[in-house]
Amino acid sequence: MNLDAQNEALQANFKPLRTLTHAPINSHFSKNADDFVVREVPLYEFSGNGEHLILHICKKDLTTNEALQALSEQSGAKMRDFGIAGLKDKQGQTFQYISIHKKFEQILQKFTHEKLKIISTAHHDNKLKIGHLKGNSFFIRLKKVSKIDALKLEQAFEALKHQGFANYFGYQRFGKFKDNFAQGLEILQGEKRLKNLKIQAFLLSAFQSELFNRYLAKRVQLSHFVRDFNEKELAKIYPLNKTELKELKAQRHFFKLLRGEVLGHYPYGKCFVCEDLEAECERFLQKNLSPLGLILGKKAFSCDKGFAKALENEVFAEFECFASQLIGSRRYLWSFLEDAKSRYDEEKAHFCLEFFLQKGSYATVILEELLQRSLQES
Repeated sequence: MNLDAQNEALQANFKPLRTLTHAPINSHFSKNADDFVVREVPLYEFSGNGEHLILHICKKDLTTNEALQALSEQSGAKMRDFGIAGLKDKQGQTFQYISIHKKFEQILQKFTHEKLKIISTAHHDNKLKIGHLKGNSFFIRLKKVSKIDALKLEQAFEALKHQGFANYFGYQRFGKFKDNFAQGLEILQGEKRLKNLKIQAFLLSAFQSELFNRYLAKRVQLSHFVRDFNEKELAKIYPLNKTELKELKAQRHFFKLLRGEVLGHYPYGKCFVCEDLEAECERFLQKNLSPLGLILGKKAFSCDKGFAKALENEVFAEFECFASQLIGSRRYLWSFLEDAKSRYDEEKAHFCLEFFLQKGSYATVILEELLQRSLQES
């Protein structure tokens, strides 16, 4: 294990490569309760029966853990007794579902909190667990948007509605100082150990997310090159034969699929290897499948040959020695907006966006693509 090589591989300051190429757009964005609203969409309808109470809550400027703490203090339930389908940001107004045993129902009818409200309740057969959600619906208001910039935003948003977006992990995963992934690597190398296992697991996840983002950026770069360069120029960059180059150039979607890579039925379904490239490209255009990037770990579906594997190795090979310490999986490299719409109020200079994202995707990634700037640095 070469610790110096591993550390050096992650030294370079990484910024996600964007798919759209327009100039930065001027606007003001603030994650407050009026301008940033998130609504959790359940994976299934609640049964109306069972021993678990489902709370539909609305919180403002509270983390999910802070909301649970408030519910715990007033109900007497322990934090571990609550079930959640996902974690929500602190900033803004967020609607989500929380489960607790129905024995707390009566006392929770008296619950009051200045930043947290129980909107409705239902009964269900099982406790909610992380991942028990379809996705999230977003409302975002951008302010100080000129008429010209509103037109640019509308055009960029239409492009994302049509083609989809690079499904990067958002900046929230990497911490204020962008070093969560480096701490995760230190844990894997045995240089760091935390008593809080939840925080340790989060830092390991940040390390996996960093590698995923770096690989996705390579694929976005490849897609730009295929679009902008001819076959002779591409042959100088990538070790591909004439047939493979022609296959890439023939693809109509911006994001190019690779023969032999791992694909998945979209928005959920089994993993499989891309063999019939022409047929899978057509299904990708119809949004019926999407390529899957590696979340490093022992249980991840393997991509084991050809250019697809070689490109993966450029990011992951140095860290394969840690796969046995991580569970691993696959994540969509490319995702799609649903129920997307926008409107512009010229008098107020407000540009409003609404859209639905499958679970695990970040609204901030959409905003950064539209605005062509990092929100963390704003």
